Amino acid sequence: MSDSVSIALRFGLYVDLMLLFGVALFGLYSLKGQERISGAVLPFRSMLTGTAVLGVLLSVASMVVMASAMSGESDFAELRPHIEMMVFETDVGLAWVVRIVALVIASLAVMLNHRAPGFSLLIASFAGAIALASLAWSGHGAMDEGSRRYWHFITDILHLLASGAWFGALVALALMAKINDLQTEERIRLLARAVSRFEWVGAVIVAVITVTGVVNYLFIVGPTLDDVLLSTYGILLSIKIALFAGMLVLAALNRFHLGPFLQRSLREGQYRVAANMLRRSVVVELTAAVLIMGLVAWLGTLSPEMEMTGQ
Repeated sequence: MSDSVSIALRFGLYVDLMLLFGVALFGLYSLKGQERISGAVLPFRSMLTGTAVLGVLLSVASMVVMASAMSGESDFAELRPHIEMMVFETDVGLAWVVRIVALVIASLAVMLNHRAPGFSLLIASFAGAIALASLAWSGHGAMDEGSRRYWHFITDILHLLASGAWFGALVALALMAKINDLQTEERIRLLARAVSRFEWVGAVIVAVITVTGVVNYLFIVGPTLDDVLLSTYGILLSIKIALFAGMLVLAALNRFHLGPFLQRSLREGQYRVAANMLRRSVVVELTAAVLIMGLVAWLGTLSPEMEMTGQ
């Protein structure tokens, strides 16, 4: 039961913090000027404030569950000293405190959206990046020592940030491509421009995720495949890789076919079909991303070394 709760909380934090960072970042590179004001294109204020508040709640719940699992206590009065010890005397606790502070800063920055939308999104994305990066201290890198530990953290953080940028962009594009919002040529032109601007960002994201994913595997498992493939960790990792490959196919479809098709359709004045095809592709890609995060949350609770030793 505790493992299920832990996985659910990890999944919730991944989705929430990636959404906070990725959507705020998307507003910076894909939109401009007054388009960044909450409600003009995307509901930045409600989305980012909501994710920041939810991130705090999920972080508190995660800390309580972690302390309970480590101490074996369930009564809060007995559990409180263990929580205080973890928060004030461990690296995980320091990362947790930094995350809470970053989330508070992000929520305050979003309140400035109508006055300074660009600055608001810049602060929110920076704070969101810090909050998302703090999750690395709850991953496999925390078990390493010496210089290996720091390199593993760097790789984990880059992987998290690239994944968050991709996930946030998919959510933003899916919202922009809603059927009700595709009723005017102006809105579809805005969608086409956002897709075009995401192309170069997406190329960098894919490269970073691929490289850091391989390096992370080497850190966690080592240069071997045979011993891990039949373990639970290996099976889940294989499913994750298959889903990621599917996302790459959809991304290539958007980049080389649906995006240009939408641009041509706008010039010809027949854009509804192209816009709807792009919307469906983004939604499928987003679904695959959510499934991958669920697998990552599960993988983070497993130890491939212990599984291979037990075989």
